[in-house]
Amino acid sequence: MEKELLYVELKTGYSDNGPAWIGYVKRSKSGKTLYFNDHAFQKQTGYYSNYVDIENGDAYWISGVKRYETNRHWDGHGAIMIDKRAVGDFLQLIGENKLPHGYEPVDIEDNYPVERIRDLCN
Repeated sequence: MEKELLYVELKTGYSDNGPAWIGYVKRSKSGKTLYFNDHAFQKQTGYYSNYVDIENGDAYWISGVKRYETNRHWDGHGAIMIDKRAVGDFLQLIGENKLPHGYEPVDIEDNYPVERIRDLCN
């Protein structure tokens, strides 16, 4: 599985103010499923969100990390939690030496529920 640094924001119940993370997401071999923080997501078409949690149906926005700190929607609020292990990669990407205001370093475990989701879907 391929691992990459992505922005993940919960939309269901929050509009543009949901919890948001920057962390390492894994893609399935086919690329159709994303795994992050004990969740699995599949692509959906929509303006409000672009992925859905396979197990509970919650809508998420998942995208590449933006260079100019515009990860959250312009009308959104709240800290963006960033995996402590990803801070260096993130800072290099945005060309900064320290985290900008609004980013909160947290521990995010590498918990990718591949087997659980495979059992659920088959």
